[in-house]
Amino acid sequence: MKHLIRKEFLEQGYVFATRAAEIARAAGHTRPARLASNENPYPPSPKAIKAAEDVLPHTNRYPDETNRAFIDALKERHGEYHFVASVGMDGIIDTVIRTIISDGDRVAVATPTYSYYGLAVQAQGGVTVSVPRKADFSVDPHAFCRDAAGTKLAFLCTPNNPTGTTETTETIAAICENYEGILFLDCAYIEFDETDYRPLMEKYENLIIGRTMSKAYSLAGLRVGYSFVPAWYEPIYHRAATPFTLNMVSQAAAAAALEDTDHVERIVTMVKEWRKRFMDECPYPVVPGGANYVMVDVAPGRADDMVTELAQKGVIVRSCASFPGLPEHYIRVSIGEPWENEAFLTAIRELYQP
Repeated sequence: MKHLIRKEFLEQGYVFATRAAEIARAAGHTRPARLASNENPYPPSPKAIKAAEDVLPHTNRYPDETNRAFIDALKERHGEYHFVASVGMDGIIDTVIRTIISDGDRVAVATPTYSYYGLAVQAQGGVTVSVPRKADFSVDPHAFCRDAAGTKLAFLCTPNNPTGTTETTETIAAICENYEGILFLDCAYIEFDETDYRPLMEKYENLIIGRTMSKAYSLAGLRVGYSFVPAWYEPIYHRAATPFTLNMVSQAAAAAALEDTDHVERIVTMVKEWRKRFMDECPYPVVPGGANYVMVDVAPGRADDMVTELAQKGVIVRSCASFPGLPEHYIRVSIGEPWENEAFLTAIRELYQP
């Protein structure tokens, strides 16, 4: 019956870092350093855990379809912006594409970057237009608007996955002013950087800023994404959204997590300290970035080979070979617990070949 399936879904989908984990297990490592998925190595805030436990007895009922408690907590944390929420930022991305893109419509994506944008566009019948970044992986706003001309929607990730590079507010403002479509700014890792794009929402009606509770807030397993959206777009989003997407446990935990700013500040401080150590102590060049991971250039070696060799030493990292537009000599290394980070530095020094 495969002839009934759209050809897009008979091909390879999103690439996970499972192969490295299998190699580590085969090498006898029962507790490898897991530095491939940009996860927060620390548990959620105790306040978030308590809030989740409190609502578990009531999960026989549907959750609040308006996500009101979470939205109110977002306004308390960020101010009186307009918000939407869904199952991870991927859920936001899917719904945004659904509201804008029809068969054959073109969508610009600043590459190399997170591969899900292209997969989601393809699933909606759209066509992805790759807009190359500069040699340092930053975005030239004028070149971006030139290459994105005629597209209805554009995706730009900052700090960018997997490079970690962050765009200035001036760059984003220049794109919003000169791009005729809607710009989706993916800020999944923004808590680990000082750049603040929120004030741009007050000026530009073609800007959507996506965020997540998965990274700095330690809620990856509960899949909570949200976005700042223009006032005019909020009711449109809700018309297209799947009903009851965010379950009540996720809503409660996310709302409580937003209140525990001390918890997030401790994690961000730890990430910044280790990010600097990675840059200072890794024998291979590290791309300067503002996320909870770094991208390392292992040339003249190949990324896939380095991933295999590190896995054999009990350290799981991500090859960037599957990211379109990147040469095959970059790996991405998440910042984990101190023992995991030390394990990576030790292993990469042992494997270094000048």
